[in-house]
Amino acid sequence: MESRSFPVINMELLEGSKRSDAMAVLRDGCENWGFFELLNHGIPHDLMNRVETVNKEHYRRFREQRFKEFAAKTLDSGENVDAENLDWESTFFLRHLPTSNISQVPDLDEDCRRTMKEFALELEKLAERLLDLLCEDLGLEKGYLKKVFCGGSDGLPTFGTKVSNYPPCPKPELIKGLRAHTDAGGIILLFQDDKVSGLQLLKDGEWVDVPPMRHSIVVNIGDQLEVITNGKYKSVMHRVVAQTNGNRMSIASFYNPGSDAVIFPAPELVEKEAEEKKKETYPKFVFEDYMKLYVRKKFEAKEPRFEAMKTMDAVISSQLIPTA
Repeated sequence: MESRSFPVINMELLEGSKRSDAMAVLRDGCENWGFFELLNHGIPHDLMNRVETVNKEHYRRFREQRFKEFAAKTLDSGENVDAENLDWESTFFLRHLPTSNISQVPDLDEDCRRTMKEFALELEKLAERLLDLLCEDLGLEKGYLKKVFCGGSDGLPTFGTKVSNYPPCPKPELIKGLRAHTDAGGIILLFQDDKVSGLQLLKDGEWVDVPPMRHSIVVNIGDQLEVITNGKYKSVMHRVVAQTNGNRMSIASFYNPGSDAVIFPAPELVEKEAEEKKKETYPKFVFEDYMKLYVRKKFEAKEPRFEAMKTMDAVISSQLIPTA
């Protein structure tokens, strides 16, 4: 399905007379799509160009041959390929907060390390700016979402980047680039290839292409923001479709709550919904507990995960009730 009406926000409009229009697109993206795309977001284009260059070079030098060996072995399996548990991607992870691991990741040269550190700082600033825009849209106090995300013992969010390549796949009808899932965390910022497409989201029962645009940042809502907003914002299923031509670059950065931060629906939003005869439906939990469940259930529907957290919360609450 084509990406018709996909929410695209020119962030420069937030500073002028068309701010309300831009905020309306933001709301539409968060409530109805779970995704939106940012232009003129403040990250220098020359930095984004360098990020693209160093990561494509890193893949060519250190990861391409490994992937070719994996691909040959996989395709040699023929009908025995376990496509339901397989993704056609090459990935590595960088951690920025609460502590960075960039200096320890093997095979990264100094230019790549320096460039990714600089990029992470820009993404962190953009994520926090977005959280405040979401507070404004939700009618929450400025800084509320960042405060929740930083509510753990170290006062910091968790923030990291997944660097992926999706090489050409000779059998895209058999193997997905990345299987359908929602993202567990808070707010996700994606710098994707502008020449090779593949990212799709599920909307109204149909798969919709997320349009590749030069120097844009694609943003999507994670499960934690759905909980905090008590379902006003939605995390949505998305996937990567393998392509027969082109190697798609994807650099996804996850700005998440601290591991021991307690996540729960914002009381102010719950009160508003109570006035509208709606009731609280989302659970209270520690982010790390949710992640332990997510690791095992990533490629399944999110609703059973929420229900499992609700059950855990009920058990814990019952244990805290004093007995006579």
